[in-house]
Amino acid sequence: MNSKNHFYLLVTVLIFSLISCNTAFVVTNKIPKKKPNILFIMTDDHALAAISAYKGFLAKVAPTPNIDRIAREGVRFNNMICTNSICGPSRASIITGKYSHVNGFFKNEGGGDFDGSQQTFPKLLQSAGYETAVIGKWHLGTAPTGFDYYKVLFNKEGQGTYFDPVFEATGNKIIEEKGKHSTAVIKEDALKWLKNRAKKDSPFMLMYQFKAPHRPWEPGPGYEDYLKDVSIPYPTTFNDDYKGRAAAKDAWMRIDGHMNRKDLKIKPPKGLSEEQLNAWNSFGNNDGEFWTPDSTMTDTQRKEWKYQHYIKDYLRVVKGVDDAVGEVLKYLDESGLAENTIVVYTSDQGFYLGEHGWFDKRFMYEESLHMPLLMRYPNHIAAGTVSNDLLLNIDFAPTLLSLAGIETPKDIQGKSFVPVLENKKDKPLRDAVYYHYYEYPYWHHVQPHYGIRTERYKLIHYYYDMDNWELFDLKKDPFEVNNVYDNAANKALISNLKTRLEELKKEYKMDLSDEALKKMTKLSIDRRYRVEPAN
Repeated sequence: MNSKNHFYLLVTVLIFSLISCNTAFVVTNKIPKKKPNILFIMTDDHALAAISAYKGFLAKVAPTPNIDRIAREGVRFNNMICTNSICGPSRASIITGKYSHVNGFFKNEGGGDFDGSQQTFPKLLQSAGYETAVIGKWHLGTAPTGFDYYKVLFNKEGQGTYFDPVFEATGNKIIEEKGKHSTAVIKEDALKWLKNRAKKDSPFMLMYQFKAPHRPWEPGPGYEDYLKDVSIPYPTTFNDDYKGRAAAKDAWMRIDGHMNRKDLKIKPPKGLSEEQLNAWNSFGNNDGEFWTPDSTMTDTQRKEWKYQHYIKDYLRVVKGVDDAVGEVLKYLDESGLAENTIVVYTSDQGFYLGEHGWFDKRFMYEESLHMPLLMRYPNHIAAGTVSNDLLLNIDFAPTLLSLAGIETPKDIQGKSFVPVLENKKDKPLRDAVYYHYYEYPYWHHVQPHYGIRTERYKLIHYYYDMDNWELFDLKKDPFEVNNVYDNAANKALISNLKTRLEELKKEYKMDLSDEALKKMTKLSIDRRYRVEPAN
């Protein structure tokens, strides 16, 4: 080959190489980053104190190693706040990223059903190519939308039952799971869906949602004797006298006075009709319905007896959930999915485990205001991270959309906390949060109220049957037993908090009068929960 031909050959090879390299670069840029899978695990009424990763008063006696694993391998959030501490409304806020009054589902009792035609983050994920499913508790009335597959608890108005649960599934199917416990069914169905997904090449988003540990706390087979011979410790405020807190004193959620016979597994007499049995079981729900397991007990003995029976059953159903979470995490490991799967563990709200002498939720006090939130995303979230940032349940939607590379619609009210996950924030996500509870009087006679919580202070206004304010200094009074609203020294602080409260109400489109808010509480709309099978 002469030098001239050799030169042309070299130039041709060089040009071809450059073109090849440039083409490869362009193709690489066009290939989108692999989208993460999302496993969204949610329980019902799971208090922080009953998750040992939070190191509460129950941590040593009732550990939750599988749930704790998510925190150990990811992040634990200490201040995930519920905007409305009751089942359905919290769930509606989670999937829409909007406050209850905006998404339209602001109370369970008489509030109608969730408008399933509106925008939700599962719909947005589905539109972006995700295979989506929800399995377990839904409790929003209308059938789930935005999911390729669903199987959700249906009986008891969507609350479901622990034993013999009935589910509504894709295509208006009603499935009765005779002889089974809901936690086991939900776990088995979730694993089955994960193993047999129709779109194996697509990322998935599975909402894996348990009834437990919701009332009436009925443990499944194998868990009945867990903690049988253990004396469970009592919380600091177990014998709260509610001094200076009229709404707290007025509520019907005391362990010693408002737990019914079914809650505490008291066997009914034989020969009762169905109507008589329901009345016998529910006796104790309302103020003044007194019963005792033993007439020789003192008031203290009776209260402690009820607490020990209640809390052990609560922790037994939590143990069942913890084991179910462990099995799904194990499947992610064994299937090779763990590396690219975001795992979220949360609950629709917190719960009182004897604090203030209570069970249930609803109040803006810390135990029900806080939702657990643990997240794991290998190679993206540093293991063992702890965050004290003020988050809201309306933040789930924009955060998960952002992690999936999907633009957040402007009408979503929540904020993405991805900067918190990546430790790239230059200031706190927010300085204060707004809370609003509407439902009254059912089920626990808790006065409707709204309020503001900052890092240190909490201001609450009860506006329905009373016009009362409460102020707590969470640094000096973390257990919220000392209402300092009437302390003259706090006049300037209260003025500032009320100003900030009004700003938040305007920001979240809740600048209504108290009279208008009362009408929302009085509203009574029937709920669905009966469908005819598809033809």
